Amino acid sequence: MSTTGQSTERIDFTLMYVTHDAFRRDLSRLRRAAAEGRTGSAGVQAGWANFKLQLHVHHTSEDEALWPRVEAASAGRADAAEILAAMAAEHARLDPLLEAVDAALRRPSADPAELTGGVTDLETALGGHMKHEEEAALPLIQEVLTPKDWAAFGRVIQRKQGFSGGAAYIPWAIDGAGADQRTAFFNALPAPVKVLNRLVFSPRYNKRQPWT
Repeated sequence: MSTTGQSTERIDFTLMYVTHDAFRRDLSRLRRAAAEGRTGSAGVQAGWANFKLQLHVHHTSEDEALWPRVEAASAGRADAAEILAAMAAEHARLDPLLEAVDAALRRPSADPAELTGGVTDLETALGGHMKHEEEAALPLIQEVLTPKDWAAFGRVIQRKQGFSGGAAYIPWAIDGAGADQRTAFFNALPAPVKVLNRLVFSPRYNKRQPWT
């Protein structure tokens, strides 16, 4: 952790931005599936299950291994305390919205309008949270943490995912991403990951036909 409260090196937030965009794409896909009455399909159910897994890993890792580091490194800063309190509150507000959508997706007789409304509420709340994180929390992290701190946070995510979770995360994160974003994503990862994704991870992911 930075001992000065100010890092002289720049943290690369590529994986965070790519992950956020993947969440946005998934909720857009779910909203379309709900509007078209396709939420009972195996592909949509598989896409939703993976979305829940990725969001759980992402947010619990932040709560356990990122925000406490930021809090310790920014002690005494009122603006930092306000940002961190907002992050915690926004995470908490997402839980009942996720549960409502999940419950509706498990009910074959769910009202399509109710489901679409629930997805829209979740999309709005999560989208607002990620925008706030990108505009307020990431600049704070850049100020008070070091690339070494950020790498430690990344290792917590990797431990939570395990190999099978990582195998699901890699192709999911770039599913629908543009060429430039895919290039930046793989540049931020060890070189063998791109080969593993091409040979193993993506074929396994695509076989489940998420969101179709």
